[in-house]
Amino acid sequence: MRVEPHIWKQELRALTALAVPVVLSEVGWMAQGLVDTIMVGRLGPAAIGAVALGNAVFYTPSLFGFGLLLGLDTLVSQSYGRKDYDGCHRWLAQGIYLAMAVAPVVMLAIWLASFGYARFGIAPAVAGPAAGYLRILNWSSLPLLIYGASRRYLQGVGQVRVVTVTFVGANLLNWFGNWVLIYGKWGAPRMGVDGSALSTVVARIFMALALIGFAWRYERKRGHPLFLHWAGPSLEKIRQLVRLGAPAAGQIVLEVGAWNLATLSAGWLTPAMLATHQIALNYAALTYMVPLGVSAAAAVSVGHAVGAGEPARARRAGWLALVLGTGFMLLAAVVFLVAPRPLIALYTSDAEVMAVGPKLLLLAAAFQIFDGIQTVCTGALRGLGETRVPMWANLVGYWVLGLPLGLSLCFLLRWGIYGLWIGLTLALIVIASILLRRWNRDSARLAATRGNIPAA
Repeated sequence: MRVEPHIWKQELRALTALAVPVVLSEVGWMAQGLVDTIMVGRLGPAAIGAVALGNAVFYTPSLFGFGLLLGLDTLVSQSYGRKDYDGCHRWLAQGIYLAMAVAPVVMLAIWLASFGYARFGIAPAVAGPAAGYLRILNWSSLPLLIYGASRRYLQGVGQVRVVTVTFVGANLLNWFGNWVLIYGKWGAPRMGVDGSALSTVVARIFMALALIGFAWRYERKRGHPLFLHWAGPSLEKIRQLVRLGAPAAGQIVLEVGAWNLATLSAGWLTPAMLATHQIALNYAALTYMVPLGVSAAAAVSVGHAVGAGEPARARRAGWLALVLGTGFMLLAAVVFLVAPRPLIALYTSDAEVMAVGPKLLLLAAAFQIFDGIQTVCTGALRGLGETRVPMWANLVGYWVLGLPLGLSLCFLLRWGIYGLWIGLTLALIVIASILLRRWNRDSARLAATRGNIPAA
């Protein structure tokens, strides 16, 4: 059935209005670690290294906990689409219970990891401060997971701007806290790297309280006060949430783990190649924030349509999100292609890095579109209630094909960092192909039902 152009335009505007604040929130998430790194910069290279290593270890278990909550995207958005607003409320409560149950496990893993720096050969000048930083940062685990559950709820009911506002406030608070606690301003003790960690903990407590506050305000406006009607724990609903969230968490760990292994492998090459890898990865991570935000918007838009029993609109929402996300990544690829040397020069003028860097950015340009496709498809499929296929696609793409090829090209054939990135590029092509095919198939089947869509 032909859809009028104004319908496409109207839905594209709605998707963009949902995606832009989420993209800004993802950039704000990146900025939190950047603020910590910049603010400790005057303490010297060891402090910068300690913050970098502390954050790197913290994010693997915490992102797994975050991933378990991604099932809220499906369940809240589909409930909202069905106009089951009390259902949205109940899913928020179950998400908070799950966050509280997962937090001790995450914190134990992080605490144990804090003793491992020296064992892995990290220089004592970095290992000690990194361990102290990580142990303090660990106290932000529970607030961060509560923030995650609240954010998924608010995005699911279309309240996305408050998430951006919260991140702006949190980053300003973190910057101020860093200034006071790192350097001992306003009568505070001079805590150095530990002060940076404590400031981040305070900022994340603020994030959790702010989003719970916004959720309370939203529920009060619709005449359903949040805490007067707070649902008790339901093991059945928590199990349903975990069934959706566990594969999503696995997908995140597989993806992040692959890139962390690539970074570790780059560390066995020359310092110039490691530096070039990190610079190119920083640019790739920055552009990735846009399709990541669009992916979250796709999950919500598709979920709303599925819940409303409008399968054709769900399919349109997914394809519009793909156009939006991959369109941006195409522009990013063009920038990488036409200006690789100026982009590398923003970081360093080192001759070795300048010799390697531009060619590496050309490889980054080659996988931009595929990165956009796989990221947005992951969100669109999550809106349908499908989270297992992205996990298996990442397992095959990165760990069965991409990484073995990249490591072989890098170390056996001695192609260096280029070989490693060729393997990663292949992984993204494979993952994008699998997920795009699955999205097209599942959304077409859904559209053929013309209603009577089963809930996730």
